[in-house]
Amino acid sequence: MSTRVLRTPGGGLSLRVTPRAAIVVTLLAVTVFFVGAVSMTTGDYPLSVGEVIQTLFGFGDRSTEFIVTTLRLPRLLTALLVGGALAVSGAILQSLSGNPLGSPDFIGFTEGAAAGALLTIIVVHGGMLQVSAGALVGGVVTAALIALLALNRGVHAFRLILVGIGVNAMLIAFNSYLLTRAAWQDGLAAQAWLVGGLNGRGWEHVVPVAVAIAVLLPLAFVYGRRLSLLEMGDDSAMGLGVPVQRSRIVLLGVSVGLCSIATAAAGPIAFLALAAPQLAKRLTRSSGPGLAAAALMGMLLLVVSDLITQQFLAGLPVGLVTGAIGGLYLAWLLVSRRGVSRAAR
Repeated sequence: MSTRVLRTPGGGLSLRVTPRAAIVVTLLAVTVFFVGAVSMTTGDYPLSVGEVIQTLFGFGDRSTEFIVTTLRLPRLLTALLVGGALAVSGAILQSLSGNPLGSPDFIGFTEGAAAGALLTIIVVHGGMLQVSAGALVGGVVTAALIALLALNRGVHAFRLILVGIGVNAMLIAFNSYLLTRAAWQDGLAAQAWLVGGLNGRGWEHVVPVAVAIAVLLPLAFVYGRRLSLLEMGDDSAMGLGVPVQRSRIVLLGVSVGLCSIATAAAGPIAFLALAAPQLAKRLTRSSGPGLAAAALMGMLLLVVSDLITQQFLAGLPVGLVTGAIGGLYLAWLLVSRRGVSRAAR
């Protein structure tokens, strides 16, 4: 079952969500809520669900209030926001490029944000908020550069992927050079940031990413209805009344913004933008991008990964777990597609 494109009586276009997709979205939302609740109760100082609820409503004592509202709630909200933003960013790029490997991890957006953060750490010696700002600027500047190099009578998926891969390779070399030239203190701080994590995240991280996502996510869902039409080809999309180039530019800008603000808040969380949209699509069996399912899948993957690091990996950066999960998924994706290609011969 897949999302169907319908023409309304007034001549407009609408997307009808299939029952399977609605069920999957509901189950993902319930699972995210359950795992989030578990993460609020576990840690070095265990709490019951009742204690967490009482504290959230202002009836907890000072110790539980500090644990819940100062330590655990901002971390959980950061994980939810960052996971959802990265997943939607990846879903948009994969749909625009028509390639399951069309992810910010491969096209250069993530490395651009990392370059901005590294420059802030190594050259400016900035604090956490300055590093976040540097990552945001780096991601936006890199995306603008890629767009300028890829633009040739419009935005084309194949050219965008090729240019992005080239820029990504150059940025990896540049970031490695920065690390080799850094003092050991700055190098350790930079390397820790490059892994990506949620340790030490507070309300100063939640508020900026929440504001940015509140602006960008509705725009993603409004324009996201056109992604299924764009996947049909330019001629078909234009025949259905879609402004192709304008839609692609807006969607590309939204994807860049979501990726940059998420990376600024938590560092480069590896492979999440790659795996979450594909896993959501396989669950919903939808031909469209399925932004809602992708966002919830991204939230679930990051919250589960963070819970694993807290419980079994002594609080190591969550990027290690997402990198392992994403690497296994990428290997499986390549092997399964190779099998499909052989069967088709």
